[in-house]
Amino acid sequence: MSNFYPKNGRVIFHVDMNSFYASVEAAYNPDLKGKPLAIAGNPEERKGIIVTSSYEARAKGVKTTMPLWEARRLCKDLIVMRPNFDRYRQASKEIFKLMSEVTSLVQPVSIDEGYMDITHCESLGTPIEIAKQLQRKIKETLDLPCSIGIAPNKFLAKMASDMQKPMGMTVLRKRDLPTKLWPLPIEEMYGVGEKTKEKLHTIQVFTIGDLIEADRYQLKRLLGINGERLKERAQGIDESPVNPDAIYDFKSIGNSETLKEDTIDETKLYMLIRKLSRKVSDRLNRKEVAGQTIQLTIRYNNRKTITRSITSSEYLMSESEIYKKATDLFEHHWNGEPVRLLGVTAQGLVERSDIIEQLNLFRYQEQIQDEALYETIHDLTEKYGKNPFKSFQPKEDHQEPSTSFQKDFLDDYKN
Repeated sequence: MSNFYPKNGRVIFHVDMNSFYASVEAAYNPDLKGKPLAIAGNPEERKGIIVTSSYEARAKGVKTTMPLWEARRLCKDLIVMRPNFDRYRQASKEIFKLMSEVTSLVQPVSIDEGYMDITHCESLGTPIEIAKQLQRKIKETLDLPCSIGIAPNKFLAKMASDMQKPMGMTVLRKRDLPTKLWPLPIEEMYGVGEKTKEKLHTIQVFTIGDLIEADRYQLKRLLGINGERLKERAQGIDESPVNPDAIYDFKSIGNSETLKEDTIDETKLYMLIRKLSRKVSDRLNRKEVAGQTIQLTIRYNNRKTITRSITSSEYLMSESEIYKKATDLFEHHWNGEPVRLLGVTAQGLVERSDIIEQLNLFRYQEQIQDEALYETIHDLTEKYGKNPFKSFQPKEDHQEPSTSFQKDFLDDYKN
């Protein structure tokens, strides 16, 4: 068995769930299996955006971020559903539980993907046997398909998992790079987005193999330290460990939401900022952290996006504190044009236990009063199922897609 494990190297899995949201819906309702299904934020509106789609829908040209009207034009029998994030979160929790039964070295990186280090799992079988067992168990237990990449490091495992979908399994060794990796277009390389691709094209880098041949100093001038890092990864070099605690290394917590229609209605805009501030505060409290910087994102109807931030001398964590900073930013930087999206983010996070705040008497009294008020509201919310003081605010739609699916929930599977 030891012949299948390197003496001085590692064996890394990248587990990537296939068409995750759509697959979860099909597992929940088998009538959806084999049908073109899309998950979109606003199925009732032409302006809705495709979040993800089943492979049957993709075969007809439906793509992520595509406007709903275009997707329906391409696929006349497309079934469109709103996202159910509670359902996806629960599925994700169960997936990572199954992964952690193989090894404790599991690093979730998003709701539907994660890394595993199985270097010391010889007693469980060969890497391919372990991968097949895991893939089969996820399918049989949760009725969800996944692809698994097997490689000596995280980057190559990530690239490998993309090579066969759905329900694929790919081994990518360093000796395979000239035939399997280097011929790929540069935009298929993990870490290369649209802007980076365009920059690389200016120096005649069109494939991953071209990146290998590119001048290191030219890459650094063009892309900074990331240029060197991309070249190393193309060469198969990636020493980053599978770190189960990486999910705690977040530096910001934020939420954004696209309005149902572009608007200049200040009441609607301020109410949305309040809603986003509340969500950020809830997540800060859940992780027992606080932030010094509040960032506001405004996207206009012409897609122009601005971000502005303000840093406080004190650490912020309450809804009222965050809302005050966010509205100050909005008042100073909104140009009066129709707004398409708003986002609120807390940055510069620290553990509350590490905060030593020298409060004066008035500040201390203010905080104590705030805490008492928030505790009362929380108790009433627990009792009656909703916050009785929020009747003046818009009805929450927890199924709206937003950027709230970040790393701060990914340790739920350990509980």
